[in-house]
Parts: sequence; structure tokens; C-alpha cells
Amino acid sequence: MAAEKVLWMNPADHEISYANNSFYQKEVLVKVRPIVEEAITDMLKKIGVPTCMKVVDMGCASGPNTFQAISHVIDTVHGMCQQQELKLPELEVLLIPGNDFNSVFKSIPDFYKQKGDLVQERCFIRGVAGSFYHRLFPSTSLHFVHSSNGLHWLSKLPVGLENNKGNICMARSSPPNIFKAYANQFQEDFTNFLCSRSKEIIRQGCMVLTFVVRRNPNPFHEHHCLELLAKSLLDLVAQGIVKEADVDSFNLPIVEKGGSFEIKQLQLFIMDTGPLSKDDKVHNKEFYVKMGNNIANTFKAGLEPILCCHFGDAILD
Repeated sequence: MAAEKVLWMNPADHEISYANNSFYQKEVLVKVRPIVEEAITDMLKKIGVPTCMKVVDMGCASGPNTFQAISHVIDTVHGMCQQQELKLPELEVLLIPGNDFNSVFKSIPDFYKQKGDLVQERCFIRGVAGSFYHRLFPSTSLHFVHSSNGLHWLSKLPVGLENNKGNICMARSSPPNIFKAYANQFQEDFTNFLCSRSKEIIRQGCMVLTFVVRRNPNPFHEHHCLELLAKSLLDLVAQGIVKEADVDSFNLPIVEKGGSFEIKQLQLFIMDTGPLSKDDKVHNKEFYVKMGNNIANTFKAGLEPILCCHFGDAILD
């Protein structure tokens, strides 16, 4: 089965579900909140407060984080309307969590309860099926688009990854053609994304996009966290649990132009692994055990479906 057909986060609400293992993604949303607030405030100053404001969150997972960014948008619009003594506009919130609509919809009553009666009366939430690499909405219909930790996932595996032996993504030991293949696929996908959104967003509308990136453009400069997963798979090969050919044929559809948009703000921030200082971490065994468990559960929450599809359920025992 093609990777894009099984590329979803672990659904529901169990120990290794995405909902219970998305702390880092939540921290990213918290860091980006001031940017979201500034973008929306600036937009509304230019276009005025519309009768109905259409907002879309182009995430690719479900859980508490689904409503985090939307909550920031609502709070910003509400606060601005209160300051200017304006009526809160109707808000049409569009979600595309293609993996687990049921969990998202079950969470809506709790979200309304948290935000209060005014928001419940003025905010309308619905789900939209489809890929954000294609057109999803009518022309000039959206005011604000948000995407966090989603656009590094490719629409499909790049062509020509057959010689990426011993790796599951771009790694320091990957041949040069692997980097080019991933770069070309990302360029194609991101161009499609921008082209689609440029037709759907109103003039003076805005987007806030958050990506996972490398700190250094040189792919040989540092280890990627997914290399840990590749090494774990090779350990399973040594134990006879997984076939080497299966590892060699497995690659993740993930990576780290247009002119239709103007970049208003570009920021880089680094996610820390915890509150301890660097010296404390060196001598704190408990910290590393906990961090290791967190990383393992995060991998399972995000990658278990695609791993099971390729290697079978036995890999998770």
C-alpha cells in the first residue's frame, strides 16, 4: 500500500495515541501564538471585521492540539472586538484532520463549553476531507490559514529512493540523489500548496505556517532524530525480527517558490528537551530515561500506522 494511504497519526485516546503524545507540538503552538495574534490583528485593521470570518487549520492530526490554534484565533478576534466595541463576527472554522474525524467531533462540545456561550453561538466548526496539497475551498473564501507541523509531510514518496540502503529518510549516509529527490518532491508539493491557497485566500488575508527544519543547511552536519528510528530497525534486522530488504525499501515521505504571497515575518526557534541545565542533564539518568520514553512514544504516535503497514504488526511487540 502507498505510504500516503496510511499516513495518519495514532487515533483515539490510549497510551501511545497522538492525543497523549503531542507535547512538543503543543509547545510549538504556544511559541507561535504571538505571531498568530499579530497576523490576525494586522489583517483585521486592513480589511475591517467581516460579518463572517472563515478560518482553516490545516493540521494532519487530532487531539487537544486540534483546537489550540483555533482557540488563539477566536481569543484574538474577540479581544479586538471588545476593545473597539464591535460585535463578534460569525466564525466558520474549517478543520482537515483526515485521520480521525470522530475524535475531533466528539471534542467539540467540550471546546464550546470551555469558550463560553458567546463563542458557541457565533462559531461554527466543520471538517473537510482532502489533501492540503490540492484545492479544498472556493476562490477568495478564506481569511486566515494556519498549519503547524504538517507541511514537512510529503504528498507521496519521491521517485528514485531505491539506493537509500540502511536509511529510512535523508541521512548522513544517504547518496546525493536521495537529497535531490526529497528536495524536488518538497518543492513540487509546497508549490502546489501555495498555489492552491493563493486562489482560496482573500486579498489581504494571511497564513501562519510552522515547519520542522534543520538548524544547519548541510545535511551532513548533524544527526536527525529519525536516524534513531533507522538504527532501531537495523537492530531488529540483527535480531531476525525484521528483514533487511524491508528496511532498505522503507522510506518516510517527510522532509524538512511561488510569488503569490508576501512574507511578513520569519522566525526560527529551538525546542528544548526540558527545564534542566546542560550540566544537570549529563549527570541525570532519570532525565534520559524519561526523555527516551517520550521520544519512543512520540515516534509510535506519529509513525505506528505507516510502520505497521510496511513491516507488519509484529514490529510493535
